[in-house]
Amino acid sequence: MQPAAKSAPTRHADIREMAFERALKELEHIVGRLERGDVELEESISIYERGEALKDHCDRLLKQAEAKVEKLTLGPGGTPTGTEAFRQE
Repeated sequence: MQPAAKSAPTRHADIREMAFERALKELEHIVGRLERGDVELEESISIYERGEALKDHCDRLLKQAEAKVEKLTLGPGGTPTGTEAFRQE
């Protein structure tokens, strides 16, 4: 009997610690390889799964950054009066 395959979160555990820029760069590299078609089927499946994990990680980091962004509020004369939470318009 073969050992059970690792789940995606376990298999790509190193991604959780990656900075956004590094994860994005690796994701771009994977996309390039897949677009060129220079990988065999089994490897393309594996790197596609890693790419999905990288994409999810980047999305999570972007949402965290958005939550931290504040927008300046201005008074009638254009003078800053404070900040408020960022909301996409």
